[in-house]
Amino acid sequence: MILCLETATALCSVALCDRSGVVAISENNDGRSHASLLTLFIRDLMTERGISAGDLEAVVVSKGPGSYTGLRIGVSAAKGIAYASGVPMVGIDTTLSMFYGFIAGNEDRFTFTGTDLFCPALDARRMEIYYSLFDIKGNTIRKISANIMDKDSFNDIPDTSRIFFFGDGAQKCRDVIIRKNILFDPEFRISAGFMQKPAYEAIDNHHFEDVAYFEPFYLKDFITSKPVKNLLVK
Repeated sequence: MILCLETATALCSVALCDRSGVVAISENNDGRSHASLLTLFIRDLMTERGISAGDLEAVVVSKGPGSYTGLRIGVSAAKGIAYASGVPMVGIDTTLSMFYGFIAGNEDRFTFTGTDLFCPALDARRMEIYYSLFDIKGNTIRKISANIMDKDSFNDIPDTSRIFFFGDGAQKCRDVIIRKNILFDPEFRISAGFMQKPAYEAIDNHHFEDVAYFEPFYLKDFITSKPVKNLLVK
């Protein structure tokens, strides 16, 4: 059994999974709820299933990119559980988790082919998105990056290939990209359950994180906003 934590977006999601799939899951998409709900979801799921942290094969966490605050909360919880229980920790790229979730949830909706490409897209504010590009087998065509979308984005890819855009950054792509054979699913939402397959692949290949030194993959530096005026001035 593995414990999966997804806090890279507004969704707070915790799942218990085994090699057959998702065993139990708790989620809340209200936003800004990670600090108050994450540990409660973890406690309740494990209590309901009668397991302790030491019984886990691994603690799995979405490592980014995504929300700076959300990632820190998720990674901190994962590190705490892994360190205290002595179980290994696995970090999964957020966009890779999205890819697996989209493929699994849309096999009946679309007839995927070997030339299809998949672009999980996360909102990075303004016209920028965090994204990766994968082929049907999950091979990385473009590594995770942050880019500003415009009408010429992805025009270097032959339009004989369909590109599926999904995630909360997909709407930005829909509004500006001009290209044939492009499909958008801005309603797609990430879930901790999507980490099940890549997590077990990492476990089987002994790809574990160093609990002491692991940090989230922010991709961009955290930028704080400046106050509009000095409230201390009378």
